[in-house]
Amino acid sequence: MAGLSPDLQTPCLVVDEAKMAANIDRMARRIAGLGVGFRPHLKTAKSVEIARRMLPDMGGPATVSTLREAEVFAAAGVRDILYAVGITPAKLGRVQALRARGCDLAVILDSAGQAQAVAAASAGAGPIPVLIEIDCDGKRAGLAPDAAEIIEIGHILHEGGADLRGVMTHAGGSYDVSGADAHAAFAERERRAVVTAADRLRAAGLPCPVVSVGSTPTALAARDLAGVTEVRAGVYVFFDLVMAGIGACAVDDIALSVATTVIGHRPDRGWILVDAGWMALSRDRGTAGQAVDQGYGLVLTADGRVIPDLIVTGANQEHGILALRPGAAATPPELPVGTLLRILPNHACATAAQFDAYHVIPADIGAAPAIWPRFGGW
Repeated sequence: MAGLSPDLQTPCLVVDEAKMAANIDRMARRIAGLGVGFRPHLKTAKSVEIARRMLPDMGGPATVSTLREAEVFAAAGVRDILYAVGITPAKLGRVQALRARGCDLAVILDSAGQAQAVAAASAGAGPIPVLIEIDCDGKRAGLAPDAAEIIEIGHILHEGGADLRGVMTHAGGSYDVSGADAHAAFAERERRAVVTAADRLRAAGLPCPVVSVGSTPTALAARDLAGVTEVRAGVYVFFDLVMAGIGACAVDDIALSVATTVIGHRPDRGWILVDAGWMALSRDRGTAGQAVDQGYGLVLTADGRVIPDLIVTGANQEHGILALRPGAAATPPELPVGTLLRILPNHACATAAQFDAYHVIPADIGAAPAIWPRFGGW
């Protein structure tokens, strides 16, 4: 297996450095063409080595989804971080501790209660920067762009000693549609929602310097981001089968896989057994509702070639079951015990979360195999 150790212990997480670099470059060029700032989301990678490749300036800006991510990346030198999950009062001490160590960490919220807690914490230990979360598609948290609460929260923060930085949204609904036109429409929904909210804050005499949007599909498809100051995206660094299924990338763009080994056969059922079950692949079945159901993952040869119609049809804790997808006319491949394979994941974030390191296929063919640490936790 070119680029990886021949005595690789499976299951393990594999990243193709050349594909990852191409994905990073594609997004950077796209955002530059839109004329806005970029705040890469580091939650998918959870790796300092990969963050160095995602961030042109290791100081930031960056986005995270856990305070553990904020702490690790701040220790590595990232100084401008948005914690993009609604804040709770119990976490404000950790936020202030990070800020005291020189990290400009901002939080998000969507309720008066959260705003009051942040204002109280700000009064005690210095202003905490805040973005108000806006709901652009009904998929998750946030306030409607015309909600009266936006102005109420703005006053609580601004007059209570916090730092009202602006507004943000995430078009999670873009994962449910396919094609560039549909994703461009979602990008416009994102843009319109936060620009509307920002205009209302400013009309009320409140500051709103930051107008933040982001998801990988909308970042790649947006056509006009007038009024937006920055874009956030994360899974683009690796892509996955869900992203391929909605047309945000091609299968060949996916840079992440799980290496696994054939451990047995059930010829009576047409099964090939491997040592990667749901503990390695995750239980994510994100392609189940798409035009092509990839089971728990699409199977590749060790050197990265797709094996036609072979997918992970079942997953126990440590056993994966490979079989031809329903209706396939192909013949099951001959894969003896000990054969090394790779599996492309449905959801890169969920699969990567099962591991503590990346085994790197170097972009430089002559380079030695590498292992990059990965962390978890909250």
